[in-house]
Amino acid sequence: MNELYSIGDVARRTGLSVSAIRFYADEGVVAPTGRTEGGFRRYDVPAVARLELVRTLRDLGAGLDDIRRVLAAETTLHDLAVTHLRLVEDQLRQFRARRAVLRAIVRQHTRAEQVSLMHKLVSMSDDDRDRLIDEFWDFVTDGLDVHPGYVERLHSRRPRLPEEPSAEQVEAWIELAEIVQDGEFRTALRDFFHRTFGTEQGRLMASPEMTARVERHRRLLLEAQASQRAGVPADAPQARDVAERVAADSAELAAAMTGEHDVDKARRGIVEFDRNGRAARSSANVTGLKLLTRYHSLVATVNGTPRPDPDPDRAAATRAWMAAALRQGT
Repeated sequence: MNELYSIGDVARRTGLSVSAIRFYADEGVVAPTGRTEGGFRRYDVPAVARLELVRTLRDLGAGLDDIRRVLAAETTLHDLAVTHLRLVEDQLRQFRARRAVLRAIVRQHTRAEQVSLMHKLVSMSDDDRDRLIDEFWDFVTDGLDVHPGYVERLHSRRPRLPEEPSAEQVEAWIELAEIVQDGEFRTALRDFFHRTFGTEQGRLMASPEMTARVERHRRLLLEAQASQRAGVPADAPQARDVAERVAADSAELAAAMTGEHDVDKARRGIVEFDRNGRAARSSANVTGLKLLTRYHSLVATVNGTPRPDPDPDRAAATRAWMAAALRQGT
């Protein structure tokens, strides 16, 4: 015959209070196995084990209804754990969001009226952030007559706020969320894209082939920039090599657009480049490029990846360095 334990013994074995054990009995969660002649509750070993399980599940945040279903075998412990794991992970994400907002408040002395917006933006789920960015690019590219792959590429450049973001990443995401919802920003960027890609040449630039060529050229320019900033002298063979490769690639890029392949012309274009780094662009295009650069810079900060350099003086310095390198051979 199974040994029966008093409610006091059960309390000591399970760590539950006597009142909690009575409560679970009254709620029909774990009934006593029997009673003494004086009406005192007694529990056998299986009942004690069930009460220990109840305590564990309660500590993990399970509700009474969920516990009843587990004990009645109406749901499995695994299914309950999956459900509560999801809840706990969501709570952790909320706590991390609060911590990130508090860090940002401490860092930048946030005004009281900004705190609610900050918390709302940081607490967004990944799906919410994706919807926000998709709505932005849907607006910007609406009616844009370019290859669908180019539009998909724009949509793919989106922020991925980490689970434990730094204060800088939080601030960048908040600014990004604000500008993609700003009517003036959205409209100005849409106008820029429609001007840039509204011509036959512009549509060609958005083709998959040209997009790949432009990306290759961008990487060459980054290589030149890295060499220049590392202090490689303009009269060094390394400088001449990278400048020649940039010129050759510029000629191929021009040939793909106009059909004219002229490496000498590409070299002259670099050598004679305006030392102030000012291209012949309209003020509207300059504004559009600045807006696009700001978007990409904020996305890079949120994602923890290298940011595009918006400083025209540094870009001009690299151009001047390449020009000096090419002059060495003339």
